[in-house]
Amino acid sequence: MSALLLDVGNSRLKWGVLDEDGIHRTGHVSHEKIREQGLAVLTSQLPRRVDMVRASNVAGTSFGTRLSGVIGIHCNADIHFARSEKRGWGVSNSYRQPRLLGVDRWVAMIAAWAELQSSCLIVDAGTAVTLDAIDDDGVHLGGQIIPGVETMLGSLLSATSDISPVKMPLKHSVGDLKMFSRNTAAAVREGAQNAVAGAIERAIRTLQSNGYNPTIILTGGGAPHILRALDEVPLHRPDLVLQGLAYMLENDK
Repeated sequence: MSALLLDVGNSRLKWGVLDEDGIHRTGHVSHEKIREQGLAVLTSQLPRRVDMVRASNVAGTSFGTRLSGVIGIHCNADIHFARSEKRGWGVSNSYRQPRLLGVDRWVAMIAAWAELQSSCLIVDAGTAVTLDAIDDDGVHLGGQIIPGVETMLGSLLSATSDISPVKMPLKHSVGDLKMFSRNTAAAVREGAQNAVAGAIERAIRTLQSNGYNPTIILTGGGAPHILRALDEVPLHRPDLVLQGLAYMLENDK
């Protein structure tokens, strides 16, 4: 059996091929590049024949329909889109209307629970940063959604007149006075990173004060920047959503 796995996010689309050896041939392409060059920029990097296609899509129904048609022709297989459910694969959804939980968050929680089988905080750092807590029984305690670092930077750039475009640093020092910057670009950059890191660390403290000892799992395109900003070292799982799709495919509820 071979399966093409697709993690369709807000800013980019990731893929991987699942077979008996696990997930490999991973890659990603931005939505901006897809808009500029069409879906051929994606299909040119995908296998021609797979047995099945599984996808997590938060880029909207219209894009999902386009993707389904193109992938169906290219891979000779229909896409099955994952959906958030009330419970499944060891995880219970806390939303009163389960389908309103972002499917990427649902799939990431399934992957995290499959690996740990204990309380955890899943942090997905992308266009938005999502935080989802699971207890020791696989029950979703709830979550948070905050702007991602790049989104914060873009918001400040568009809402002010004296802030120039800001590039993310190659290195980030934790726990020293370098967080207090001496130029505007660095001050904006440090502020955005520390806002996200502070939200994560406060979530950790709150869980700990309520009797949980969560493992932190970090994923998403912005994860490398957040890794450098956190006091604690989390588990870094760049392909967490792909791992969740694979687990859902290979295991019954």
